[in-house]
Amino acid sequence: MDSPFYGVSIIFSLSLFLILSPHTLAALPKTSSSSSSASASGQINSNSVLVALLDSHYTELAELVEKGLLLQTLEDAVGKHNVTIFAPRNEALERQLDPEFKRFLLEPGNLKSLQTLLMFHIIPKRVGSGDWPVSGSDPVRHRTLSSEHVHFAFKGSGVKLVDSATIVRPDDVVRPDGVIHGIERLLIPRSVQEDFNRRRNLRSISAVLPEGAPEVDPRTHRLKKPAAPVPAGAPPVLPIYDALAPGPSLAPAPAPGPGGPHGHFDGMAQVKDFIHTLLHYGGYNEMADILVNLTSLATEMGRLVSEGYVITVLAPNDEAMAKLTTDQLSEPGAPEQIVYYHIIPEYQTEESMYNAVRRFGKVRYDTLRLPHKVVAQEADGSVKFGNGDGSAYLFDPDIYTDGRISVQGIDSVLFPPDEEPTTSDKKSSPLVKVAVKPTRRGKTIA
Repeated sequence: MDSPFYGVSIIFSLSLFLILSPHTLAALPKTSSSSSSASASGQINSNSVLVALLDSHYTELAELVEKGLLLQTLEDAVGKHNVTIFAPRNEALERQLDPEFKRFLLEPGNLKSLQTLLMFHIIPKRVGSGDWPVSGSDPVRHRTLSSEHVHFAFKGSGVKLVDSATIVRPDDVVRPDGVIHGIERLLIPRSVQEDFNRRRNLRSISAVLPEGAPEVDPRTHRLKKPAAPVPAGAPPVLPIYDALAPGPSLAPAPAPGPGGPHGHFDGMAQVKDFIHTLLHYGGYNEMADILVNLTSLATEMGRLVSEGYVITVLAPNDEAMAKLTTDQLSEPGAPEQIVYYHIIPEYQTEESMYNAVRRFGKVRYDTLRLPHKVVAQEADGSVKFGNGDGSAYLFDPDIYTDGRISVQGIDSVLFPPDEEPTTSDKKSSPLVKVAVKPTRRGKTIA
């Protein structure tokens, strides 16, 4: 311990430390700083453009970002580079967006399409309002986070465009790591639009009907020739009575059979449209409730219109429907019988019916409740249906007319002449579908 070499070794060690310490100290801050910056890159501070988007007045877009489970992805993108976000107005997502398309985006199975659409609104670089191409120059293309491209263009009067959307609030939110521009409408990438169209077409395609064995003619013992195909838009070959679903005497809530290849019209959408029109028109909620909730007639009407048939609905208003008793609606199939008597298998408007009764006096119209017909005649400058106390006047003409479905509002519920609605002991006859050929329209009464 008292050796002279002990003191020399201590002095040598201290000298070596002092020589190497500047390099050591220079290396230590560099390492700690790189580790701290890496940890900061995975975090978003309160001044980030992503936080500003979630707290901004673009609430609809922020809600879609949360439903699309994109918060972590956007945090990573903002941590790596500046971003430019195109935020549609709330009105564009609430009222101007197709409800069917919005429903498609929010379905759990279409999460990938929703994420692609949202990332189509984000560019992984900072593009301010002053970076747009000038007037007369070619559009500039930028790559988005969805790997698809948007095009920047400049229109006259200082209007800036991104694809087909106008920038209505340039540089609306500016932060150190990005900028938000307000746009007038939603940007829809081609891939999402094609996916939506593909899903919609697949949903409208019905199941393929199985084909049975070939039929043999018993007289010639030869195969029967298949029927000639019906051209698109041609009137149906069969009477409408043969196309009706089984009545309530056979099934309490019949579902329509699978449609064939001749469904040239979107009958379901047309029936839905006319029922919405009834509700918005006001005073016909009970009729709409019977068609949709109490029976399956709305579905059956949509199937008939899809097959090419046309119908005219005589819709009693709520005041008339309120006069129906419980006994009149409690019998099995009674609501269907009442509605069938108010459906004419022709397309009639207020003008066509009034011209017919003016010319022929009384006109018998076929109904879907065979064999009963409804009588129409002129009265007080309008059209009156039925006779005596059970008559109804054309109260609200042409509530809905689209060329295939016509809805005419009347002020009373119609019953066939052989039924007395005021007599409670009489029970309505069960609905029976008879496959007979309908008589010619507009048959006059002698």
